[in-house]
Amino acid sequence: MKHSISDMKANIRGLLLCIIIAIFSWILGERFPIVGGPVFAILAGMIIEMFHWNRGPYKQGITFASKKVLHWAVILLGFGLNLNVVIETGRQSLPIILSTITVSLIVAYVLHYVMKTDTHITTLIGVGSSICGGSAIAATAPVIKSNHHDVAQAISIIFIFNVIAALVFPTLGQLIGFDTTSGEAFGIFAGTAVNDTSSVTACASTWDSLFNLGSQTLDKAITVKLTRTLAIIPITLFLAYHTAKKEHHHLDKKPSLKSMFPMFILYFIFASLITTIVIHLGGSITWFAPFKLLSKFFIVIAMAGIGLNTDIRRLIRTGGKPIIIGFSCWISISIVSLIMQHIMHIW
Repeated sequence: MKHSISDMKANIRGLLLCIIIAIFSWILGERFPIVGGPVFAILAGMIIEMFHWNRGPYKQGITFASKKVLHWAVILLGFGLNLNVVIETGRQSLPIILSTITVSLIVAYVLHYVMKTDTHITTLIGVGSSICGGSAIAATAPVIKSNHHDVAQAISIIFIFNVIAALVFPTLGQLIGFDTTSGEAFGIFAGTAVNDTSSVTACASTWDSLFNLGSQTLDKAITVKLTRTLAIIPITLFLAYHTAKKEHHHLDKKPSLKSMFPMFILYFIFASLITTIVIHLGGSITWFAPFKLLSKFFIVIAMAGIGLNTDIRRLIRTGGKPIIIGFSCWISISIVSLIMQHIMHIW
């Protein structure tokens, strides 16, 4: 008991600092949704890190925010998933989702060997691009034991192409002839080719506004996006197994089930099941809205902690090759999404 109280005291300063940054970043993210709270939090953390300050009393709490709070954010994310709705949407969009995820991971894998990039940063960019941006990076980073620099860099790169997508895709959709009387085709495109939820929302809402479609496009895009989110489960389990196997190979030991399985992913699955069962029994998805909101805020807190542990100068120095990987993943996902929709006669 004494040990846990002393840990709480050691964590409190750094955690409070991250929460303060998160509150301001959240407000900015609400005003500028195309950027989003997580990106503002990382940037604020990195700017504060540049100043010479006594970080000693804050260090443990900052680490706690960037690791433990990140786990809690992923677990709470599960409460936003009604698996019945996801399965229903998956019948139509699953081939497109699987194609875009596969091509992104292959592109990242190939470029990793061609360009000799760091395995961790390449994995985070590949997974973040293919699944759901910051949430996927948040789930993957602790599994592959990435450092704060890699997470900050991956989030920053995903953000760049999210913003470009949100600004460019509505015009692109008109140029290539998406149906403007329905939000279905563009909603699927936004849900599969844009990464982060905030940018998916901005992109789909723009299409709805342009053609007076109410929330048709947004509803479709968000549901497709949630379906993509489920890919976090198999991806993280595979990476956990691969990481544990590699670590134990160096020690000439067999990996244990506990070392291979990220427990917070198990809790994420339980949260999704709870939501699905409650809704099946007549409950409302709105009951779980506070959990979804808290999940988003926890991600912002964690990103503040990651920013406070990241050297922005090093980020700029080493950013060239990862940006090329992020760009290649983004372009390949967009092209494959369009090709698959054309093959399936959606567009």
